[in-house]
Amino acid sequence: MGCFPCFDSREEEILNTQKDRKEVHQTPPSNISRLSSGADRLKARSISGSKRESLGLKDAPAVQIAAQTFTFRELATATNNFRPESFIGEGGFGRVYKGLLPSGQVVAVKQLDRNGLQGNREFLVEVLMLSLLNHPNLVKLVGYCADGDQRLLVYEFMPLGSLEDHLHDLPPDKEPLDWNTRMKIAAGAAKGLEYLHDKTNPPVIYRDFKSSNILLDESYFPKLSDFGLAKLGPTGDKSHVSTRVMGTYGYCAPEYAMTGQLTVKSDVYSFGVVFLELITGRKAIDSSLPQGQQNLVAWARPLFNDRRKFAKLADPRLQGQFPMRGLYQALSVASMCIQEQAAARPPIGDVVNAISFLVNQAYDPSTVPGQRADNDDTKNKDERDGRISRNDDGAGGSSGRKWDSEGGSERDDSPRETTKMLKRDLDRQRAVAEAKMWGENLREKRRQSGEDSVNGTNG
Repeated sequence: MGCFPCFDSREEEILNTQKDRKEVHQTPPSNISRLSSGADRLKARSISGSKRESLGLKDAPAVQIAAQTFTFRELATATNNFRPESFIGEGGFGRVYKGLLPSGQVVAVKQLDRNGLQGNREFLVEVLMLSLLNHPNLVKLVGYCADGDQRLLVYEFMPLGSLEDHLHDLPPDKEPLDWNTRMKIAAGAAKGLEYLHDKTNPPVIYRDFKSSNILLDESYFPKLSDFGLAKLGPTGDKSHVSTRVMGTYGYCAPEYAMTGQLTVKSDVYSFGVVFLELITGRKAIDSSLPQGQQNLVAWARPLFNDRRKFAKLADPRLQGQFPMRGLYQALSVASMCIQEQAAARPPIGDVVNAISFLVNQAYDPSTVPGQRADNDDTKNKDERDGRISRNDDGAGGSSGRKWDSEGGSERDDSPRETTKMLKRDLDRQRAVAEAKMWGENLREKRRQSGEDSVNGTNG
């Protein structure tokens, strides 16, 4: 699924890059002309050699961005002239090729499709954002090329491709992601969003959070990529920024799609959709499914109301290898993220805390040999009567809560209550860790004090 403009608006994007937070209107053609083209760098090589250069934007003179520049010829050589064997993927920006720089660094080279959905504006935003932002869960920009009408971006190479490649349309011989890996990917992606929302000033709204934009390294460590649609968030007493609606169908928050009013909670909704993809193995939009199941959120929402149906939401390819309580808790977090009302969604920091708790409760299938979470033979009479028993909880332990057998709904284990419980558990876990550290420091001080007194006596 590519990016789409929902309204035919000619609203100019606003890029705020100054400390006083004044709005700066970008004019793409003039700004592109201010980029070091790579050819200019080649002319200066005989004097200064290969080096990193500054990317200065005319409209933001106070911002100097370090970015390595490449000539088109250099990148053509690195990718073996963009031959098919170097091709590794394609997105809204254009085609992506695997390349090898003279330094020996393996890179991914993204070439702008001049007839595609993105253009000079997105190219500038991506260079700007990835040059200024730095976090382990954001993909690193190695450099760019602005030779003539060529626009190319050079990134660190992520050998395992995108999360989408590991969730959907898997070939028969490819192993699906296990439960623990899925939770680790979700936690890392959430931390990337947390950095954008809470650690940058003003906040950055990603605006295109989806499984194909989450890249994985050789250890399945996730990094967010493709920042061409990123937008600086509201400042001061503003509650939102109004902008042309851009994004990917199935991931856009409803209030943003309808009004163009963008907030960080729009990203939280998109995260909830991706988290549901991780849990269910389903696509955000899948037209091959029957009516009523094609939209992931619309299909999942009714199932949230009955905990006895939660197991139906788990990816069948997991083959029951997941903690039942962990599934309940993960679905509770996803449910909160995809609330219709933006104000009802949790801040991304709370989401990070909740999912980090799930990661710490790693599932070990060897502790319950031969048990399947969806096997009716493992369910006892209490569940058939409308109650969840301890035996149904697999390796994850029991929540200890009972069902209302008449109404078929939970008494005290709603998604909101479960999310609160996760936060309490995490706070308790932190308190225990702090107590342990305090105890260790105290023992160390006493030990040192004892050594000093012995040395004083010997002296």
